[in-house]
Amino acid sequence: MDIIRVKGGHRLHGSVQVAGAKNSALKLMAATLLAPGATTLTNVPNISDVHVMGKVLKYMGASIDVIDEHTLLIDTSAVSMWEAPYELVAQMRASTAVMGPLLGRFGKAKIAMPGGCNLGARKIDMHILGLEALGVHFDTDHGYIYADAAEGLVGTDVSLEFASVGATENLIMAAVRAQGCTTIDNAAREPEIVDLACMLNKMGAKIEGAGTPVIKIEGVAELHPVEHQVVGDRIEAGTFVVAGALMAGAEGIEVTGFNPLHLDMVIKRFASMGIECERIAGGIHVRPVEHIKPIDIQTLPFPGFPTDMQPQAMLVSALADGNSIITENIFENRFMFASELVRMGADIHIEGHHAMIHGVRSLSGAQVVSPDLRGGAALVLAGLCAEGTTEVSAIHHIARGYERFVEKLVALGAQVAYVTVPDPNFD
Repeated sequence: MDIIRVKGGHRLHGSVQVAGAKNSALKLMAATLLAPGATTLTNVPNISDVHVMGKVLKYMGASIDVIDEHTLLIDTSAVSMWEAPYELVAQMRASTAVMGPLLGRFGKAKIAMPGGCNLGARKIDMHILGLEALGVHFDTDHGYIYADAAEGLVGTDVSLEFASVGATENLIMAAVRAQGCTTIDNAAREPEIVDLACMLNKMGAKIEGAGTPVIKIEGVAELHPVEHQVVGDRIEAGTFVVAGALMAGAEGIEVTGFNPLHLDMVIKRFASMGIECERIAGGIHVRPVEHIKPIDIQTLPFPGFPTDMQPQAMLVSALADGNSIITENIFENRFMFASELVRMGADIHIEGHHAMIHGVRSLSGAQVVSPDLRGGAALVLAGLCAEGTTEVSAIHHIARGYERFVEKLVALGAQVAYVTVPDPNFD
């Protein structure tokens, strides 16, 4: 059983480059199903979620050549299956992103009910309602969703109840092959949506309005393979910004490889806490903060404060001079991280979807369990600034979304290492 062991108190210095965005790469990989032939994706993060999506595509008949660590050549010419099996989908919720492309290419799909981080229900009702409006008929049986558009996809107007990223992506990828025009109202506006639309337009799609609440898609008869670079990961960048704010030396650290505009709300809210972030070419220079100001944060869809940065923000708030409030509006189980941070000396009380945080002077090292992807990364950062040694277990969550996380921290000067310890459940 591997854990991450962190010795606190070591200052960070230098520069770190973030990888391609997990939440973009996975959907771009799914989108290759729409264009039979070989599509090249560059700046793909080398993370476990990407490996799982690769297995999903291979199960369907695609071939994937790893050109280098961050470049994939995905040939979907021989894809004949239209099923995403339980053993793969259960590992990663984003596997449901193949539903739209499969419907666009084959007019049918069979998808196991999704898994991934245990962040709450995260039902795919909006995916289904939106696709039904395009002419898709759904049945569920034995844990699988059966989708059939036997009479063809037909463009229409779809209004989403909530600006769901997954629903917006599936609708876009189905609508590009529908007959006629589709309008998605209250569409998600995340940079990853823009990246997906950009690649699809290169492939021959006709999409307008990506990045705004209204997206218009004119269906086309066919799409063709392209080469596309995955956008930089704004959440990984935000994670390292927190590391620098808490533990950088006087000169600060540079976080590069992403567009700072994609992290605009985080930078603004951090600035109100006293964290100094200076925009540089392709990234941010962050300086350490001595006195952290308390804050009131609400997670919201983009361009609001991202839920994927909420655990990191909670860590910063736990060391603030005063009382902070964080309201989680996206995932009801995102606060599981709080109980682990309390083990390290934080003063946090949860009431419904509100977290009341009373700042403390310091944290102390402890044995903690990674509850999910972002919470696990935040616990490692907590270990960096804690007194003594912190051991983080269940680190497979972190590997889902952070490429070489420990190695990057070590390069910045942190005392962090992977350690194999006996499994207490093994007799």
